[in-house]
Amino acid sequence: MLPNVISKTIVLEDGREIIIETGALAKQADGAVVVKMGKAMLLATVVSKKEAGEGVDFLPMSVDYQEKFAASGKIPGGFLKREGRLSDYEILISRIVDRAIRPIFPDDYHADTNIAITLMSADDDIVPDCLAGLAASAALAVSDIPFNGPISEVRVGKLNGKLIINPTPKQLETASLEFIVAGSEEYILMVEGEANEISEDEMVEALQFAHDEIKKHCKVQRELTIAVGKEVKREYNHEKSDSALYEKMHADLYGKCYEVVARELANKSERSELIKAIKEGFVESLGEEHEFEASLIGSYFSKIHKEAARNLTLNEKKRLDGRKLDEIRPIWSVVDYLPSAHGSAIFTRGETQSITTCTLGTKMDEQMVDGAMFSGFNKFFLHYNFPGFSTGEVKINRGPGRREVGHGNLAMRALKKVLPSGDDNPYTIRIVSDILESNGSSSMATVCAGSLALMDAGIQIKSPVTGIAMGMISDPKTGNYSILSDILGDEDHLGDMDFKVTGTEKGITACQMDLKVEGLDYSVLKEALYQAREGRLHILEEIKKTLSAPKPDLKPHTPRSFTMSIPKELIGAVIGPGGKVIQEIQKDTGATIIIEEKDNQGKINIFSNNQDSMNAAISRIRAIVAQPEIGETYTGIVKNIMPFGAFVEFMPGKDGLLHISEIKWERLENMEGVLEPGEEIMVKLIDVDKKTGKFKLSRKVLIPKPEKSEK
Repeated sequence: MLPNVISKTIVLEDGREIIIETGALAKQADGAVVVKMGKAMLLATVVSKKEAGEGVDFLPMSVDYQEKFAASGKIPGGFLKREGRLSDYEILISRIVDRAIRPIFPDDYHADTNIAITLMSADDDIVPDCLAGLAASAALAVSDIPFNGPISEVRVGKLNGKLIINPTPKQLETASLEFIVAGSEEYILMVEGEANEISEDEMVEALQFAHDEIKKHCKVQRELTIAVGKEVKREYNHEKSDSALYEKMHADLYGKCYEVVARELANKSERSELIKAIKEGFVESLGEEHEFEASLIGSYFSKIHKEAARNLTLNEKKRLDGRKLDEIRPIWSVVDYLPSAHGSAIFTRGETQSITTCTLGTKMDEQMVDGAMFSGFNKFFLHYNFPGFSTGEVKINRGPGRREVGHGNLAMRALKKVLPSGDDNPYTIRIVSDILESNGSSSMATVCAGSLALMDAGIQIKSPVTGIAMGMISDPKTGNYSILSDILGDEDHLGDMDFKVTGTEKGITACQMDLKVEGLDYSVLKEALYQAREGRLHILEEIKKTLSAPKPDLKPHTPRSFTMSIPKELIGAVIGPGGKVIQEIQKDTGATIIIEEKDNQGKINIFSNNQDSMNAAISRIRAIVAQPEIGETYTGIVKNIMPFGAFVEFMPGKDGLLHISEIKWERLENMEGVLEPGEEIMVKLIDVDKKTGKFKLSRKVLIPKPEKSEK
């Protein structure tokens, strides 16, 4: 019996279609859909337990996006030849979907939930990640799991001044901006992307354009929910409550919490200890025989503390550490801190600190990427590390988690827009940010430290990039809100928005926004962007006091690079049979030589820490690729003696015939005793055979012609 498949179609502005189907696959999941666009197909499933775990007071949700290699007709690389742990790219897409979906669940829903999105079929003209959020939301829409959706995600790009939805990979190559935007029918929920130094108004225009498309997707999902009969969602009760306890705690503790937050203490540890003492004092006052649950006490206290801190900012326009709403914490920075690194910097803003290094390598250091949709090489990458000691915690280092991957990617997007391109940058560049202290955005500290490290290394970036994390506290009932610049960790926790913006003096290079409330009005968004711009420019002026422009030269211990072009037919001559020639040059000179065919030419990059080594390698290669010229004189080495003359190597790899008649003006009967193998002689190139390309040499033309004797 064939399954009853229900489908809905979304038509994009350019006529392309997105089809959502349900009822055929994965029917034991709580919700499952297939989303199609062209030949691309994504399967999204969602499963959620009926009950919450004991004592769980949050949403334990996991989102996993995976691209199957078979989707694009590939077999995975590596020894096992199967899909393994998620790649960094898949982790980033999983995070983007999670950040859009998580805020739309009810605050009191705490059941274990998993959303799995799998690329089953690929299309070279479709970037499938822009469909992942839509697929996840549609799977929820056809389930009985309660959520305040639907939502959707789209990618917006700008090509030749025109905004387009879900651009093709080829279009993205020349796009001036590229954002993945998530939203509901009413509000924008999440933004992630990069741009070529665009203005704040241009960014808002792009988000509004994306939101108009998202509204259409949400409408179609509502129709799908009705078509499958899932308008009524499951009932649940995941939170215990004790109104008497909450009223008692609020009456006893709100004023004490407000008093502490109103002290405007800049030190996070001191503030935390005072808040902790209030809670411990309340527990002690209850005595050992109290009947209240510890989990409820902890949950209610967090709620009361959060309310006090939010009200301080909303009502008095004050912040926890005493700053004004748009005030940036004190900044200090230094470069060239690590003497052996190619470039290094420390950037400190308040209680957030990053030490960042920049390392320059050759083409052989490029990162190989083997993915279902993309295989190739990456010559710029940024790694972000967040050890436990940065927040005073005991935490064993188990490698980077999803948070580290996401923060590193944001900083990488921000900085790559100002790197020199093409032959202006022959290096593979690796930036590593180690967070030494954290209270506020460490990813934005990474951007600032990364700019300084690049400039310290002598990389000629277009302009320094700085970044800032913005926050917001709002009251939907009154419409009152406060936008905060350079937020603290506590302000991130208690606020409604985390909005990170990076850019140069000219404009925005990257951004990341997450909302914890249902949406953000465009007027507030624009206000936040312009306040962020003032903050970015202030930070830029501060780091310019340390280093205002890239250093004119590389460090003495940094590999130097020299690039030269040769005719592509001479690539083989430089490499030699089995790589013999190039290996010999590298061994003799100590330089590293990379050869590739590009733009119908041979491109040679030579790297060396020593200028003499570099010069020697350049000379050897130039000698190999030099073209013999008729009439030029050369110093040659006799290679072979033949009865009719000698073969002389007059240029590296190029032999010519020195005929017996061209050795001396006097007639020679034979070659015996005339020349010896290995002998160095001066010769002149007198001709090149047009048919065979063989070289004809002469020695006698360089010798004065003897005068005829008188008879």
